[in-house]
Amino acid sequence: MKEQDDKQIIIHVDNLVKKFGDFEANKDLCFDVYKGEIFGFLGANGAGKTTAIKILSGLSSPTSGIVEVAGFDVYKNADDIKRNIGYMSQKFSLYEDLTVKENIRFYGGIYGMRAKLIKERTHELLSRLEMTDYADKLIAEIPLGWKQKLAFSVAVLHRPKIVFLDEPTGGVDPITRRQFWDLIYEAVEDGITVFVTTHYMDEAEYCHRVSIMVDGRIAALDTPDGLKQQYGAGSMNDVFLKLARA
Repeated sequence: MKEQDDKQIIIHVDNLVKKFGDFEANKDLCFDVYKGEIFGFLGANGAGKTTAIKILSGLSSPTSGIVEVAGFDVYKNADDIKRNIGYMSQKFSLYEDLTVKENIRFYGGIYGMRAKLIKERTHELLSRLEMTDYADKLIAEIPLGWKQKLAFSVAVLHRPKIVFLDEPTGGVDPITRRQFWDLIYEAVEDGITVFVTTHYMDEAEYCHRVSIMVDGRIAALDTPDGLKQQYGAGSMNDVFLKLARA
């Protein structure tokens, strides 16, 4: 991984282009993400966020450009990237017809963890989330907020270098969203880099830096305070609206 000043670059993107036929979903994206950072990746629906995340997580290849994740080239080392990341989506993360404990065991196996370690971390995870009494409950039977917190905890079960969160708090109440972000901060304290997309502009305030995509391009990238100062805005929502309308 590269160094910039005293920061370790864990994601490096230079002139990333992704085309689908004549349509350019990602247009010359350039950015770095640092180890232990919460990096917000914002934009309206159709801005190109999910396409970029699929590339960064080794699920898709760019049309052109340089992309390195956790020190691995996305063109040559997609499998190595997958072993060093976690991923959580709003739409699908856990199997509804499996119990809480079965989901943890299943994903632990996918991540290549040994049975003993899975057992230890299952106990640790359930205790931390105060879900020990729900270990044998089907995922379908537990509230959405608990599902989301459990899904995040499962995504970092194997202690990845980076976790990608694609709109992880969609549909949950404000209190649960705040608790979810507490889990994110705990992961960062453990040295995990968090790459997150969200539609909630108040959540952008929780990120160390934020990029905002408009029509496939990165229109702005800075700290939340830096963006508000740059655009003369009182909130990240105002920043987003100014960029989207422009």
